[in-house]
Amino acid sequence: MSTDYQKAREDLGIRLRELRFTAPEGRLTGTQLAERLGSGWTKVKISKLENGKQTATAEDLRAWADGTGQPDTYEELLARLRGFESHIRSWRRQLASGHRPVQDAVTVEHERTRVLTIWENVLVPGMVQIPEYARHTFNRHADLMRSPRDTEDAVRARIQRQEGLYRPGRKYRIMMWEGALRSLVCPPSVLAAQLHHLSGVIGLDTVELGIVPFTASLKIWPGNSFWVYDERLVVVEDWHAELWIDDADSIATYLRVWQTLSESAVYGADAHRVVADARRVLGEP
Repeated sequence: MSTDYQKAREDLGIRLRELRFTAPEGRLTGTQLAERLGSGWTKVKISKLENGKQTATAEDLRAWADGTGQPDTYEELLARLRGFESHIRSWRRQLASGHRPVQDAVTVEHERTRVLTIWENVLVPGMVQIPEYARHTFNRHADLMRSPRDTEDAVRARIQRQEGLYRPGRKYRIMMWEGALRSLVCPPSVLAAQLHHLSGVIGLDTVELGIVPFTASLKIWPGNSFWVYDERLVVVEDWHAELWIDDADSIATYLRVWQTLSESAVYGADAHRVVADARRVLGEP
C-alpha cells in the first residue's frame, strides 16, 4: 500500500477518533460506540478504523457520524474517503457487484479522451479484444478475485467501447510486448482468432499499433501495463488495485516510459510479421 494512501487513511482515523471524543453527550469509549452502532460493529473494528488499519466504507462513515451524534460531519468524512480512494481503487471494492461497473467507469474516461496511449505486457488490450477472448479474461479475473460473475454484461460493455476505434478525431496509440500475443489465457483456438482480429486492427487510421518483439534491444524493462488518457490521467493495473494517477509529473513519467519502450517496437508490416509468427505457433497459416 502506498505511503500517501496509508497516511490519508490514518488521517481519516484521527478525525474519526476526534468525533468519538467530542460526542455531544460526552466522550464515548470504543465499546460504547460499537454498542450504539449495532450489528457488525465491534471494539476491534473501531480501533482498526481509528488507527488506519482498515478502510472505512461510506456506510461506515454515515453510521459513525450518526452514532457520535454529529450527522453533519458525514459529507466531510465522505469527501476525505473519496479523496484518497479515487486514486487507489481496490479490486475488492470495485468488483463487489461484478466487472460491469468497472467497465462503465472506464467508458466514461474513454468518452472524454481524444488520445489514448496504451502499454500492455501480458494481454491483448481490451480496446482490440474479441468477445471470446474478453470472456476468458473476465472469468479468470473473477475466479481470482472471488467476485460475482457478470461476464456477458462486462463483455458487451467492453466491445461497445470499441466503437471509438471508428470515430474520426480519435487516436489510439497501442503498444504491447510480444508476450501478450503468446499468453494462453484462453484456449489456443480463441487466441488464434484474437490474433487474426489484431492483424486487421493494424490498418485502422485511428490506430498506431506497435509490438515490442522478444528479440528487441530494450532501453527499459517491460513493467506494468498502463493507459494514459490524453495527458490528464494514468490508470495502472496491479493485482490488488488499479491506481488512478492524475498529477502532472507522474503522467509525464509514464509518457516517457511509453516513448522509451516504443523505440524498441515494430509497426506496420513488421508488426504483421510478429503477429503472423505467433499465429503459426498455434498452427494457423
